[in-house]
Amino acid sequence: MTVRNLLAATILLLAGAAAAQEALVNYKSLSPELALDLARATLADCKKRGFQVTVAVVDRFGVTDRFAGPHTVSTAAGKAWTAASFRTSTTELNAISQPGMMQAGIRNLPGAVIIGGGLTVEAGGSLLGAVGVSGAPGGDADEACAKAGIDAVRDKLDF
Repeated sequence: MTVRNLLAATILLLAGAAAAQEALVNYKSLSPELALDLARATLADCKKRGFQVTVAVVDRFGVTDRFAGPHTVSTAAGKAWTAASFRTSTTELNAISQPGMMQAGIRNLPGAVIIGGGLTVEAGGSLLGAVGVSGAPGGDADEACAKAGIDAVRDKLDF
């Protein structure tokens, strides 16, 4: 290889590296912990003022959770809605609504998400709400997270 060819190859290599660096963008965004703190503080202030609100925190691109897949937000909300609507866990609904079973039709209802990870929140014999989790590696792991969340606030639920 001649000096001229070596020099040309080096220039091309350096130019390629510079182009690759220019192709990437760095930015700062809220951490999940800070987003949660922001949501809690916003909710607390509204509650203090007597307002009943829903709070969502998004990143700079308008995404509510950039670490999980974009489908997880609607899936988690759907699991919670499904558990509350049917007053049972989505894992149990999955088991009783398999194709060919009498309840199979519930899988086709608008908004129903029949995937493990949705649990009801109950206390004192009353349905208080539901929690849905999406993004863990499987419905069983989603449900374990939901159960841990409920267990963490259980002492505040019992009345």
